[in-house]
Amino acid sequence: MPIHPRPRAVLFDRDGTLIHDVPYNADPRLVSPMPGARAALDRLRGAGMPLGVVTNQAGVAKGLFDAAALRRVNARVEELLGPFGVWAVCPHDDGDGCACRKPMPGLVLRAARALGVAPADCVVIGDIGRDMEAARAAGARGILVPTPVTLPAEVDAAPEVARDLADAVERVMT
Repeated sequence: MPIHPRPRAVLFDRDGTLIHDVPYNADPRLVSPMPGARAALDRLRGAGMPLGVVTNQAGVAKGLFDAAALRRVNARVEELLGPFGVWAVCPHDDGDGCACRKPMPGLVLRAARALGVAPADCVVIGDIGRDMEAARAAGARGILVPTPVTLPAEVDAAPEVARDLADAVERVMT
């Protein structure tokens, strides 16, 4: 495991990383944390680490749910996993050409700014290549936590790969 300076903030992808991915979820009752997510987050919080979420939510642009439904789902995430210092959300679709939709760096830059840290002082933890590409584009460290939907090429291209969230947090803390 490479040695990195301890980050000043940790940013998480939401779907597939913190909670089980339910495509275009607009129902807070369907929010289910990934195994070990609360313990991993609490370990970081206990160390005084600022936390944020960086998440693409194209369902808004597609008209599948509105901003109020998205807020309810995110509130349920916080109810189950604890508070986050920032929620950086991209409500756009791939064809919208925005600077915030991962793999673009906008969400990471916005979250770092909101937490008062430089992007280079952040770690982004996510489950797919877009998360790692956004981290790289923003100058942040990326840690991939593969799931069954993570492509082998995404694992191969990842700068760092963790077995699960607990392993990712261990890498952050050491």
